[in-house]
Amino acid sequence: MKRILIVFCILLSFSITQNTQAQSYDLVIYGGTSAGVAAAIQASRMEKSVVLIEPGSRLGGLTTGGLGQTDIGNKQAIGGISREFYQEIKNYYNQPENWKWQKREEYKDGGQTTTTSKEDAMWTFEPSAALKVYLEMLENEKVDIVYGERLLRTATGVNKTNGKINSITMESGKTFEGKIFMDATYEGDLMATAGISYTVGRESNEQYKESLNGVQANYWGVTLQTKPSRNAKNHNFVPGVDPYIEKGNPESGLLPFITKGGPGIDGSGDNKVQAYCFRMCLTDHPDNRIPFSKPEGYNELEYELLFRNYEAGENSVPWINSSMPNRKTDTNNRTGFSTDYIGQNYDYPEASYEEREKIVEAHRKYQQGLMWTLAYHPRIPEKIRNEVSRWGTSKDEFEREDGWQNQLYVREARRMISDLVMTQQHCERLEVVDDPVGLAAYGMDSHNIQRYVDANGYVQNEGNVEAHVSGPYPISYRSIVPKKSEAQNLLVPVCVSASHIAFGSIRMEPVFMVLGQSAAIAASLAIDHSLALQDLPYDTLKTALIEYKQRLE
Repeated sequence: MKRILIVFCILLSFSITQNTQAQSYDLVIYGGTSAGVAAAIQASRMEKSVVLIEPGSRLGGLTTGGLGQTDIGNKQAIGGISREFYQEIKNYYNQPENWKWQKREEYKDGGQTTTTSKEDAMWTFEPSAALKVYLEMLENEKVDIVYGERLLRTATGVNKTNGKINSITMESGKTFEGKIFMDATYEGDLMATAGISYTVGRESNEQYKESLNGVQANYWGVTLQTKPSRNAKNHNFVPGVDPYIEKGNPESGLLPFITKGGPGIDGSGDNKVQAYCFRMCLTDHPDNRIPFSKPEGYNELEYELLFRNYEAGENSVPWINSSMPNRKTDTNNRTGFSTDYIGQNYDYPEASYEEREKIVEAHRKYQQGLMWTLAYHPRIPEKIRNEVSRWGTSKDEFEREDGWQNQLYVREARRMISDLVMTQQHCERLEVVDDPVGLAAYGMDSHNIQRYVDANGYVQNEGNVEAHVSGPYPISYRSIVPKKSEAQNLLVPVCVSASHIAFGSIRMEPVFMVLGQSAAIAASLAIDHSLALQDLPYDTLKTALIEYKQRLE
């Protein structure tokens, strides 16, 4: 018995050693977002060993998490694996068996994502369809996929010597060694843990000589500090909505989620980030619909501003309900009080995992409460209730029984500061970079950031900016690699080096896929030539980018 016990202990010890022993790869990608998936596919095609580490249980980030109405700007700006993905989406919906809840001819897309008869790609899709396409694309590649492993965000989480990352360690103790590393998360956790310079929030307009950054106070009323901004055009309250618990009585206190004091001086910077929400995948098919339900702990006072906005004259459903295949939607924020949980995400970028989970759950409960209120509360106009109540979450999309997804729409978190910062001037082509790794084409877009009381004593939202760009513009290679003094072998294709307002244009899922692929090409070339990423000749990179069908002009 004693001998058996000794043998068992030896085997157990060996097993533990095997499980925690460092695994080595050419490219280690942390974050299974759309950028991470595209990067993994590209690295495999360049015959590099690659691991894709997803902290959660589902690949694809927002592309498989509800954002089926592709924010694109200009379809011709999208090439490479990104375009390949949308081509595969079209192939998926060309198969009759994938139309379960409606006939193919009944579906009509619209707006910027309208697919014409001559197009080779399709730009609207169900989250589940996106996931299937990604997984099928990955099946053809040699990619090790690891789920449920979160980076240890302490000094021991990233092993770095002489400006090079040697390995990263997960909370579980698993360690991954690599020649090149990539942070493909929305939050920039690997970047931050590796000691890379970054920022959170809005820069002042003065910092990069911009006009659309910093505080952008609404134009309904004049603030105490400055003249109102004309950039803040949409998604605000109708005039005259009282902000106090007891109407007209400041002594009664502010209603929930209103910031005390004014918004700040127009154009000034702060550490606040634009609002998050869930991009809901709703359906009105009775056999696939989960009706909205009142969440546990529902607090009617949290929706008092919604009631008052209708009483003051609002007359529309507060959502953009874009049609997706199979009688589903991609449902997004609209008007002054909607799915954006304004001002409740400031701590998220730097928060611990546990704190983030609480923030995500608070967003979900707020949005669940909002949808129940719109559908069933007697203070909501009847025509609004009639429209909202015929919708519900989809039974066949996400893992949760209530039909809600786990992926929060993290529109903005950390942003790297490298040798080149993309700014408004680049978006407007007043400055043009000479080392492009892809194109962006969406307008400079920021959702609201805070809610406050204006000089007239009414509630307003602040931070919304919607500014068009004249056409596609190039994104610099230097904006996806850190300063050489900070890390020679790290790429950051999501939390790119950009000002708040420039990031608002770049931060689109097709572009993240483009940047992820380009980052993997750079990583593979740097490995082949034994170079620091910053020393890779751009002409060498450009040749490979064009070979792999990236669009640079």
